[in-house]
Amino acid sequence: MPVKTNGFGLVHAYWGSGKGKTTAALGTALRALGHGFNVHIVQFMKAGLEGNRSFDECGELMALKKFKNFSFKKFGLKKWVIGTPEKGHLDEAQKALAHCKKILSPGKHDLVILDEILYAVQLKLLSEEDVLELIECKSPGTELILTGSHVPLESIFARADLVSEMMKMKHPFDSGIVARKGIDF
Repeated sequence: MPVKTNGFGLVHAYWGSGKGKTTAALGTALRALGHGFNVHIVQFMKAGLEGNRSFDECGELMALKKFKNFSFKKFGLKKWVIGTPEKGHLDEAQKALAHCKKILSPGKHDLVILDEILYAVQLKLLSEEDVLELIECKSPGTELILTGSHVPLESIFARADLVSEMMKMKHPFDSGIVARKGIDF
């Protein structure tokens, strides 16, 4: 395998039923930003939640925006995808996909995180083929992290260089504790 530009260029997939997929990706973003690398995050299905302004902008984005070498774009509706996706959900996923194609190929970003893209596949907003096309169109020196999904996506995992499964053993939500500001968002 050829040596990648600046040592970057691999593909990561963080998936599973446990908490920590986005958190792991953001930890990597923070590490890259600290070393002066350019980081871009695309968030699928994270436009907020209607009637709850606390979800409009999560704490991690508020913190990461303080870095001059950080950028992001959010896509989605302000409601969950439940059952068959609505046209609006599908349209937002296509907008996000087009944005990803635009930002991945030029090599402007050292690290690109496609947050919840694997859930977009699980929920039938995108196909595994869509994600494989993104992997193929990325600049060779761009590190790519894909997060989301509770189900294995074998063709994507086969193409990824690193696949980590976050497995839930226990979660506060199971005891009725809802997402907490500053901890979960």
